[in-house]
Amino acid sequence: SELIKPYLGSKYKVTEVPKSLIFCMSKHSGPVNEIQWCPVREQSHTLLSASMDKTVKVWDAVDTGCCLKTYSCHSCAVRAAQWSSCGRRILSGGFDSTLHLTDVETGKQIFSSKTEFRISALKFHPTESNVFICGGFSPEVKAWDIRTSKVLRVYKAAVQQTLDILFLPEGREFLTSTDAVSRDSADRTIIAWDFQSAAKISNQIFHERYTCPSLTLHPKESVFVAQTNGNYMALFSAQRPYRINKKKRYEGHKVEGFAVGCEFSPDGTLLVTGSSDGKVFFYNYHTSRIIRTLSAHKEACVSAIFHPVLPSLLATCDWAGEIKIWQ
Repeated sequence: SELIKPYLGSKYKVTEVPKSLIFCMSKHSGPVNEIQWCPVREQSHTLLSASMDKTVKVWDAVDTGCCLKTYSCHSCAVRAAQWSSCGRRILSGGFDSTLHLTDVETGKQIFSSKTEFRISALKFHPTESNVFICGGFSPEVKAWDIRTSKVLRVYKAAVQQTLDILFLPEGREFLTSTDAVSRDSADRTIIAWDFQSAAKISNQIFHERYTCPSLTLHPKESVFVAQTNGNYMALFSAQRPYRINKKKRYEGHKVEGFAVGCEFSPDGTLLVTGSSDGKVFFYNYHTSRIIRTLSAHKEACVSAIFHPVLPSLLATCDWAGEIKIWQ
């Protein structure tokens, strides 16, 4: 992309809050569950999207706003999808209980496997590019190796469903958010795991009686944020014992049962989240105040993600199947 080229060599500039719509991309016929910019900087004009319409699409979301490819390997809703670190493959999992690793260029499956449960969360290991973790409608979370197509490790959580997975820096530990909230107890809402031993490090991280549909890590500081169904985002230390920061709460947006994603800007100054009323909220990370809201969508906005290279480019997606690019 000619737009991205000038930024590749330079240091990331301060994130600016986008103001205007560039593209509205609406080729999906069902809600969009996930969007992700390609992690390879030279190919970061491409954006993947996973949808309830059973497809994964790749878009040129910087130059043209066109859909480049559609992959239809799933027979039910695609709930989670991730680029591989090399940007040449896409891992996807869905409500058909299958996992597929697809070659972006040819559309062929490099790896396919059936699981015993519907998949709702997937994450590649940050340093071992052939390893990923998947969870879903099951008390178990599993680590897989793509090279052998086998399960490496099983993490037993005694919950009904895994909502999100977050690796902590270096990948020695990871967090899962679950739907284990009951009326009299909120333990196991967020669980910390030792990746190698599969041992639980802690299940007493978040004590409020809300599920946390998404988790995100700060790019520079040792903290993470959990989106909660209490219509606020909570801030935690990413070091043991993962204490909550009681002084900071990011509130104003609405979650209302949607799997609303949240993310830090690449420079770590802003926290952005979708909202069930279709808006996008930009919070100052340090003060936890709302800087601006964007009336982005008519339906629930479930994801808002900053471009890794371009300082003010933002992609958003919604429950009506639309993806929008803002600058």
